[in-house]
Amino acid sequence: MKIAVVGTGYVGLSNALLLAQHNEVIALDIVPDKVELLNNKISPIDDPDIQEYLLKSDLSFKATLDEEEAYFNADFIIIATPTDYDDINDSFNTKSIEYVISRVLKHNPDATMVIKSTIPVGYVSSIKKTFETENIIFSPEFLREGQALHDNLYPSRIIVGEKSDRAMIFAGLLERGAIKKDVSVLFTDSTEAEAIKLFSNSYLAMRVAYFNELDSYCETMDLNAKDIIDGVGLDPRIGSHYNNPSFGYGGYCFPKDTKQLKANFKGVPNNLISAIVDSNVTRKRFVANQVLNLNPKIIGIYRLIMKSGSDNFRSAAMMDLIEIFVGAGVQVIIFEPVLITDDFEGHKVIKDINHFKALADIVVANRLSEDLSDIEQKVYTRDIFSCDI
Repeated sequence: MKIAVVGTGYVGLSNALLLAQHNEVIALDIVPDKVELLNNKISPIDDPDIQEYLLKSDLSFKATLDEEEAYFNADFIIIATPTDYDDINDSFNTKSIEYVISRVLKHNPDATMVIKSTIPVGYVSSIKKTFETENIIFSPEFLREGQALHDNLYPSRIIVGEKSDRAMIFAGLLERGAIKKDVSVLFTDSTEAEAIKLFSNSYLAMRVAYFNELDSYCETMDLNAKDIIDGVGLDPRIGSHYNNPSFGYGGYCFPKDTKQLKANFKGVPNNLISAIVDSNVTRKRFVANQVLNLNPKIIGIYRLIMKSGSDNFRSAAMMDLIEIFVGAGVQVIIFEPVLITDDFEGHKVIKDINHFKALADIVVANRLSEDLSDIEQKVYTRDIFSCDI
């Protein structure tokens, strides 16, 4: 089959390469530099599996800036454009999806559009009426940043928001590309699929928030957080996974997905869903105050990214900490190899790690690294298990 993939971020690119093993895939993007990199077999994002698969000779994959080339004769068109959360309207900004739908209907109205971007509950049902087309399906993604293709090759499950022959065909394409066998496949209506995505990510965010609050309690009461978390995790119903305290959840998905689910709960009695969002704000304020109570004159921020193997710091907890530090009148310096500039939002970026460590009174690190082993006495972190989750 011919498949077009619109958007070459984590979601789009991991789907494109998964499907390009057995199909003709054209990835459409609006950024010339990304298209050039991809056609030169260089990944524009930090994901080792994506880079490895781009170099495979047996993939039928190319990138283009030409929408007509991408859409012409495509059987499926996967939409994986960004849907950032709009705090003013209390909803995802879905304008990029709607633009793509309008262009597909112009060039190839018979193609089946599969939305992979995260969307509000009820969106597909509504947008079908708006555009007077039935050729739209939602299929949620469950990917980790930096391991997106791996998570498509070994999927936890495949969910398609339609009970139809074309939904079964699309699920079959994903299954065929996966290395994992006997993948669980679920077909639902579109609105239920949208809810599955938001409830799944909100549950994971809740788990992060729970262990962060446990850690805040332990730090306040001078208790051994590791021993308590280990003891709690020995219950097999809880388990010893996804339990490493952090400065708060962040990244592409959790902040916007929890806010969207909270917004979708308007008119529905709830306490827990709203509390997940509020807890994350509280945790970041708590961490910032713990650092400020040490009375540093210069705070060194070790890495803006959320975790190793990532090049993204959008909505990272560290960004909110910096804002609080600056509001308290404390100077901030940053060590972040991803940045190529000497300045980030008015803060000095120090390229030399040793110079950075010497300048900072306190080094704030969401996740520890061997780079900091020689200055443990002035590192503030809540990384108990030395892992990303």
